[in-house]
Amino acid sequence: MEKAYKVLLVDDEVNVLNALARSLRKEPYEVLIAASEMEGLNKLYVSRVDLIISDYKMPVHDGVEFLKRVAADYPDTIRIILTGHADMEAAIAAINEGGVYRFLTKPWDDQDLRITIRLALEHLKLQRENRALSAEVHKQKQILKDLETEHPGISQINKDETGAILI
Repeated sequence: MEKAYKVLLVDDEVNVLNALARSLRKEPYEVLIAASEMEGLNKLYVSRVDLIISDYKMPVHDGVEFLKRVAADYPDTIRIILTGHADMEAAIAAINEGGVYRFLTKPWDDQDLRITIRLALEHLKLQRENRALSAEVHKQKQILKDLETEHPGISQINKDETGAILI
């Protein structure tokens, strides 16, 4: 059975990646891991990912820079920062610059992590449904416009003085 969502974990510390993956092993997600920003970008290039959890402090770029790039190239992907160096400026930068959904601190609580991911993926599901419904409404408006062009007055409803529809 194929898992409904793909979650990408990005951290330069293998033990952190393993602990995160262990926390999610019973969840209904396909979990991918990457030990660097470049490996994470390669995984994104190969496979659509629904949610990314990235470490804040990494050797080449910080997590905000990585997630800014992800936001530009894959705007539908939910982005979460995980850090052991929590400060308000970093959290604000992550949210404003990287479009980060949440800012979690190390050590994390497994239950809080799972709930945050569930809520983030529910948010993503609702965004996708909203886009699909908006596209359907746009399509239906165009059909009505085309019908009105072909058959002027077809979309008007005529009523008598009692409010009954006239046919």
